[in-house]
Amino acid sequence: MSEQFVLPLPAPTLSNVVVINARCALHIEGEQRVLVVAGFPAHHYSAADPVATVYAMVMLADSGFATQAEIARAFDCVERTVRRHQQRYADGGMTALATKSGWRPGRRRLPGRRLRTIARLKAEGRSNCDIARRLGVTEKAIRQAVGPTASAHQAELPLPRVADAAVPAPAAEAVPSATDALAAPAATTPAPSSDPTPTADEEPPATLSLDDNARDRTWDRLLACFGLLDDAAPLFADAAGVPGAGVLFALPALCASGIFRLAHKLYGDIGPAFYGLRTTLVILLFMALWRLKRPEALKEHDPATLGRVLGLDRAPEVKTIRRKLTRLASRQQATRLGEELARLRVAERGRLMGFLYVDGHVRVYHGQRSIPKAHVARMRLSLPATTDYWINDRSGDPVFVMTAEANAGMVKMLPTVLAEVRRLVGQRRVTIVFDRGGWSPKLFQQLLADRFDILTYRKGKARQIGEQRFVHRKTTLDGRRVEYDLHDQAVRFLRGKLRLRQVTRLCADGHQTQILTSRWDLRDIHVAYRMFERWRQENFFKYMREEFLLDALVDYQVEADDPTRTVPNPARRALDQEIRAARAEVTRLEQAYGAAAVDNAEARRPTMRGFKIAHGRIGKPLRAARAWLAELVARRRALPKRVEVRDVSDQAVIRLATERKHLTNLIRMVAYQAESDLLALLQPHYTRADDEGRTLLHELFHAAADLRVSGTELVVTLRPLSVPHRTLAVRALCATLNESATLFPGSRLTLRLAVQDPPTIGLAFPGPRQQPAASTLQA
Repeated sequence: MSEQFVLPLPAPTLSNVVVINARCALHIEGEQRVLVVAGFPAHHYSAADPVATVYAMVMLADSGFATQAEIARAFDCVERTVRRHQQRYADGGMTALATKSGWRPGRRRLPGRRLRTIARLKAEGRSNCDIARRLGVTEKAIRQAVGPTASAHQAELPLPRVADAAVPAPAAEAVPSATDALAAPAATTPAPSSDPTPTADEEPPATLSLDDNARDRTWDRLLACFGLLDDAAPLFADAAGVPGAGVLFALPALCASGIFRLAHKLYGDIGPAFYGLRTTLVILLFMALWRLKRPEALKEHDPATLGRVLGLDRAPEVKTIRRKLTRLASRQQATRLGEELARLRVAERGRLMGFLYVDGHVRVYHGQRSIPKAHVARMRLSLPATTDYWINDRSGDPVFVMTAEANAGMVKMLPTVLAEVRRLVGQRRVTIVFDRGGWSPKLFQQLLADRFDILTYRKGKARQIGEQRFVHRKTTLDGRRVEYDLHDQAVRFLRGKLRLRQVTRLCADGHQTQILTSRWDLRDIHVAYRMFERWRQENFFKYMREEFLLDALVDYQVEADDPTRTVPNPARRALDQEIRAARAEVTRLEQAYGAAAVDNAEARRPTMRGFKIAHGRIGKPLRAARAWLAELVARRRALPKRVEVRDVSDQAVIRLATERKHLTNLIRMVAYQAESDLLALLQPHYTRADDEGRTLLHELFHAAADLRVSGTELVVTLRPLSVPHRTLAVRALCATLNESATLFPGSRLTLRLAVQDPPTIGLAFPGPRQQPAASTLQA
C-alpha cells in the first residue's frame, strides 16, 4: 500500500484569521473576507463593501452563531452598533444597511454661538450635566466639546471670526456686504446671554448673512450646506409692485401673538438649514393668509416673487415645506405650543374669557385605513373621522384646540377640556357654553363643584309653557338691537339635588327653545343672547373649512392606538337588529290576534278555549315569536355592553397621527387671530367692517406693494386697492400698526407701512370754465 503524500499547503497564521468563537472565524486575504462557520464558508465579501460587512455581522447575530459581544469584539465595534444594524435590517432589509448613521460630515453638534457659552459656564465651575440642561442637549455633546480635542476641533471650524466678533456697529446697513459682515457682524447678531435657554418674553436672535445681494444667497446656502447656518437672515432689496406684499400688514399682529418667541423657546434650532425654524413659521403663516391651503399650491406661484416678501432669494419648495413640518412634528411640542399661545391670549384678552364656547368639529377621513367613526352632523352620517374640540372666546375667536381620543363625546371630553381651561384662567369664575351634546345633569353637578357656570340647551321633552306667560324683552347688546319673547323659571334635576334656571324663548312659529344655566345674576335676555351667540363658533368652523381648509388631511401617517380602549360590543349590535325584527313580528301577530278577538262571534265561541282552538294558526306563531324574542333578550343580556378594541378585530389598532395636524391647526389659528385683530383695528375706519371687513383684508393680503430699505427701516408702500374708500381705511390702519414698531422676524429692520394715494376720479380742468359765446346763447 502506497503512502499518501502530504500537500505543501501553507498553514494559516494568526495574523490573517480572526477567531470569533469556537465555531466561527473570519479569514482575511488582502481585501477579501471569508466568514467560516463550523468549517464551512458561510459568507464571502470584500472589505471595500460596507453593506456586506454589516450584513456579515447581522447574519451571525440573527442565526445565533455568535453573541453580540463576540461579534462586536471581532469587528472592532460596540454591542450597540450590532443591535442597531439588526434593527435596521429587520425594518428595511439590505437597503436599510446602506444608510449612513450619525450626523452629516462637516456638521457641528452645537452651534458656534454656544461654544463660547459652554466655555464661560465651564469656567464658572458648572458641571457638564448642568450645562447640557441649560442648552437643551445631551451630556455627551458637552463632554465632547470640552474634551482634550475640543480646542483642536474648534480651530478647524471655518469662519471663526464671524462667531467671535463683539464690536457692534452703531448704524448697520440693511444689506451688509461680506466684508462688513466679517468686520462688524454684531449689528445683526446679539451677544450671548447668561442663560442660553430663551424665555417666553425673549425674541429669537437675529441672524447674520454673508451675502450682499438680496437676490443671490449663494454664500448663505453654502454655509447651510456645511452645517454652519441655522436659518437664513432676511435680506430685502428695493422692489416695485411686489405681488402679495400686502401680507406684511399682518406681521405686527403675528408677532404680537408670540408664536415666534414661543416656537424658539420650545423647538430651538431644527438643525442647520437655509430655511430654519423662523423662516418656516413665516412662510406657513403667510401661506395661510394668502389662502394657499396646501403646500402643493406653491407650485402655482413664482418662488422668486414670494421670496422677496420673505426676504429671501426664493421661497421654499413643496418638499422642503413638508420636510420641515415632519421635523417639527418629530419634536412632539405642538401641545405645549398650543398651551403657551393660549396662555398669552388669555393674558391679553382676559375680559373676553368670561364666556367660553366649547364645541367639537368632526374631520371626516376618506382614506383606506380603519379608524374609529363619528357622527357628522352636517352630513347626518357616521363616517371614519377625527374629532377636535375647539374653545372660543366671547367674540368667537379661537383660544386653543384639543384632539379627542377615539372621537370621545362632549360629556366625556368636557372635564378634560375644562381642566386645561382652569390652568389658563386660574380660579376666576367662567361660564361654559355648549350645545345639547354635553347634556348630562351629573356632569352639570360636577362642573358646578369645580366653580364653572354652565349655559346650554335643554335636551329631551319638556312641558310646554302657555304663550300668555311670555314677556317681550328688548335691549341693545354689543351694539345690536335684540328682542326676544322669554319666560324665566327654576327647574330641578337628579331628584331635586340640582337646581338650575330655565329661560324659554318663544319663536314666531310657536316653537319653544329651553335654555338652562346656573347664572342667576344675569337678566333673562342676556342669558338668551349669550346662548344664541354660540352660532359664532359654528360660523367660525364654516369659515375655517372654506378659507383655511381646516378638514385637509395633512399627512398619511398613522400611530398605534390604545388596544385596551373599550368600544360598544358589536355582537350586541347584531342582536339588537334581530330583536327589533322579532319585536316587529310579535307586534304584527298580536295585532292580527287582537283583530280576530274583536271579530269573534260569542254565540259560536263563547269560551277562550274555543277561541284559541279556532285561531290556532295565529296563536301558535305568536307564542313561538314571543319565545324567540325572550331567547334573544336573554342572549343579549349575557353579553357585556363594552369590550376592548383588540378583542373586536385582528387588525392592528391604529389612529391618524395627530402631532402634525395639531401643529397646522395652531398655524391656522394664529393666522385667524391675526386677521381678527386687524379687523378690530379696522372697524372704527370702515363703516361696513362687520359685513365686508374680512373681504377687505383678503384683498389687502394679496395686494401689491413697493419695498424699500431705508437705514434700519423696511418701508412697505401699498398700491391702491380696488375702491378709494378701502384704500383710505387701510391708510388709517397704518398709523396704528406703525406705532407698534414691529421688527421683521430675524432682522433689525423696523416695519414701516404706508399706502399710496388713491387715483383721482373724474376730469381735471386746468383753468376756470369758459363761458359760452353770446352767439351760441342766442342760437
